[in-house]
Amino acid sequence: MKAALLLLLLGSFAGAHALPEHAPIPGGIWRLELGHSNEPPKVTFDDRPILTLHTEQGWQAVIGIPLTHSNSIEVMVNGEPRQLALEPHAYAEQRLTVKRKHVNPSQPALERIRTEFARMKPIYRSFGASARADWPTFQWPLHGPVSSPFGLRRFFNEQPRKPHSGIDIAAPTGTPIVAPAKGTVVLTGDFYFNGNSVFIDHGHGLVSMLCHMSRIDVQEGEVIKAGQPIGAVGATGRVTGPHLHWTVSLNDARIDPRLVVQQPLNPKAAEPSP
Repeated sequence: MKAALLLLLLGSFAGAHALPEHAPIPGGIWRLELGHSNEPPKVTFDDRPILTLHTEQGWQAVIGIPLTHSNSIEVMVNGEPRQLALEPHAYAEQRLTVKRKHVNPSQPALERIRTEFARMKPIYRSFGASARADWPTFQWPLHGPVSSPFGLRRFFNEQPRKPHSGIDIAAPTGTPIVAPAKGTVVLTGDFYFNGNSVFIDHGHGLVSMLCHMSRIDVQEGEVIKAGQPIGAVGATGRVTGPHLHWTVSLNDARIDPRLVVQQPLNPKAAEPSP
């Protein structure tokens, strides 16, 4: 039975797409080489399973690094700890003026926010039970100028907030948004901060969240392909203008979306025609 499972795994992984860039920084990705073995290594980080793939070079663990970790991370490989030293990386800062209700929410709003976070949390921490775990091909869900890069340290009305956990791409309201990779729509809705949002589970702890849409064109439970329309750009939630916010989460760590897309982002694509 184990031999048959291994053949299935190797057959699936043999056709796997190119792995993401190795970037051992906060908000980056650590590609940990684990050598050759007959059984898939068991890798965990913060007690969460890690996406592990078989390549021509052997097994590799693809680990999302939280923005909160600046020096090192400790992962467990087959029950043994490994310390992985991170490289320093400085992110930019930005100061924005937004509506006061989005900086100091009322008590009813705080209750709504807590309820919404409770809905999002299990999505980010999910890890499929399927034996197959290839790395999907990613594309940009939208082309246009970057209005806020990943990792940006933001201040709303001079009050510090957490670093930006995604990338903001500016575009006119109504501009189509497509799925960045294949997956299953696991959550949709109108959220206090994020506005109209779509969550896509790409499998094995890899999740996309796309926010601030003017409309949503997919439903929960729908299996979608890369490039399939999922909605349109809007200005819902906490925003200063129409744009798409795209978060990529790997093992519940928010990582820079630029690391998973091999094609360049075209900043002029969303400009209105003359």
